[in-house]
Amino acid sequence: MEPNLASVVHDWHDFYGLVGTASATLVGLMFVVVSIGAGVFSTDHQEPMKVYVTPTVAHFSSVLFTCMLILIPTLTWLSLSVVLGCLGVAGLAYCTRQWTRVFSTLRSRIDLSDRIFYVFIPSVGYLLFVVSAGTLLLQWPFSAELMAAALVVLLVAGIRNAWDLTIWLIVQSRTRA
Repeated sequence: MEPNLASVVHDWHDFYGLVGTASATLVGLMFVVVSIGAGVFSTDHQEPMKVYVTPTVAHFSSVLFTCMLILIPTLTWLSLSVVLGCLGVAGLAYCTRQWTRVFSTLRSRIDLSDRIFYVFIPSVGYLLFVVSAGTLLLQWPFSAELMAAALVVLLVAGIRNAWDLTIWLIVQSRTRA
């Protein structure tokens, strides 16, 4: 007998609730950080903002959306698989755009650690979304573990990137003073 999706997700309810709450809080804090550093984001810093701020908010938002989606009790294996698969593919497309931006446009101004955390690690997270969607489609019980891994990867990358952005804004603010 195949496991019921609701029973698989039920065991992970607290995890998804906690991760979703954390990502929602971090999206809000990103707005605070950007508001505080608004004077730094002039026309000279538009490209770095697109590379640093927007992806971090996008990844936190993906985590939040996924956690809210998974907690909907009426979803089926198929519907959850399709939506998460689409989210994973969209995330990979977004990361591909970021690869282009980071490795072509701003190549000389971005550290290796930033390249890893702003582009490579989120790509791994979205790839895990796609793999998890496939396992959901096959109704495999360990789909929840794969989805949890994807969420943790995106959340950790986002936390690191938010911290990096905050430090960058502090340095920029002090150099402008």
